[in-house]
Amino acid sequence: MVILGLFGTIQYRPRYIVLYAVWAAIWVTWNIFIICFYLEVGGLSKDSELLTFNLSRHRSWWREHGPGCQREEPVAGFQPSGGQALVPGVSCVLEHSYVEALHSALQILVALVAFVYACYVVSVFTEEEDSCLRK
Repeated sequence: MVILGLFGTIQYRPRYIVLYAVWAAIWVTWNIFIICFYLEVGGLSKDSELLTFNLSRHRSWWREHGPGCQREEPVAGFQPSGGQALVPGVSCVLEHSYVEALHSALQILVALVAFVYACYVVSVFTEEEDSCLRK
């Protein structure tokens, strides 16, 4: 979607930029959900299988690789398939749910800046089209 937005800007195609702005709004909404999910707001639980639909044993990457975490390997022979350890990192500076929330907050900030910029570019392009049509 970022490439589509850049292409729309370079080629003076406001429709592509509007599509990018809509995507940025959806991205903000998704990241707000992720923040609520990991901070367990509104009855959501980070230990539920809501994100995987009970199809996999997905765990947050930050659970084992967070800032300052020292990874513990499970006992040999009990390694789950896919090479993903189920033992969380120890002595982490931040709990993985807070890192996920901060990561989503950063994504929201970037998407909001991009949304405002996209709206500005579309308004500039439409003003240029209007001024050309009047002459």
